[in-house]
Amino acid sequence: MRRAFIEAVYNMRDAAQIGLIEQYLSAGDIDNALRAVNLDPQAWQPFDVAMRNAFAAGGEATAAVVPAIIVDGGFRSVFQFDVRNPAAERYLTQRSSTMIADIISDQQTMIRGVLATGLQQGLNPRSVALDLVGRISKQTGRREGGMIGLTDSQAQWVMNYEAELRGDNPLAALERSLRDRRFDSAVRRAVKADKPLTEDQIDSMVRTYTNRALRYRAETIARTETLTALHEAAEQSLQQATQEGIDPNDITRIWRTAGDNRVRDSHEAMDGEERGMNEPFVSGDGNIIFYPGDPNAPPEETINCRCWLETSIDFLAGDLRSE
Repeated sequence: MRRAFIEAVYNMRDAAQIGLIEQYLSAGDIDNALRAVNLDPQAWQPFDVAMRNAFAAGGEATAAVVPAIIVDGGFRSVFQFDVRNPAAERYLTQRSSTMIADIISDQQTMIRGVLATGLQQGLNPRSVALDLVGRISKQTGRREGGMIGLTDSQAQWVMNYEAELRGDNPLAALERSLRDRRFDSAVRRAVKADKPLTEDQIDSMVRTYTNRALRYRAETIARTETLTALHEAAEQSLQQATQEGIDPNDITRIWRTAGDNRVRDSHEAMDGEERGMNEPFVSGDGNIIFYPGDPNAPPEETINCRCWLETSIDFLAGDLRSE
């Protein structure tokens, strides 16, 4: 999913009309410069496909722990997750539409801010357009270092990083965690020699920093959306299983954390807690959460969450048979 997110960003960059962005920005027309970026929702098709695959995988993994059911006549019925189930289709359509709409809206805010800043500072329109879309790399043949794909705050990180490299104290840039440390010695040499960094040095540092910021965002979104898709599919798989004859009273869901010092305190409080089918968990902060990554829970409970649910089904209850 992380790779699919980055692929979608490259699709958006390829669709941008750099000449038109430059033209409208030169005329002070931010609205049309934004239109020239061509934020087409279809560019996100790779991410949509990856999310659907994660959803299917989550449903199938849960189905694998559901025991066979012995139905009338002694026939053995093996449960399989139906990704085409109406409820599953509704979820995928709604989640995909909401996710892409949110990303596009976020991009519009970020791009408008970058264009407005460039206009206010009197920067060269061509440079602003290339900073936004990226410059073609000789190594990859694709546009690298562009701010498309970043959030508004992440784009500001990039601009602040560049300002620090160009400022009176470039050493301040060495405090940024996303920097490429291979450039640190060049910054220290420039400071020691009391000379500014060259344009080529700054361009390389900013391009690498921007690429890392994009990977950071891709990782954050991919982790969150994968977790959401997997666990929503698991919940729907269990719902389908109950429709096939599994007694919901025989199903237990157990909250598990990653078990390290990075686990949120609010999630650590839930570790090992058991809930039945359709029963929510309550975090240590008092928030209702049905599963890790629950999109209806507050962002502070879901972003970069690494928790998971263990599903237990009583194999000996009712008419179930295990092999």
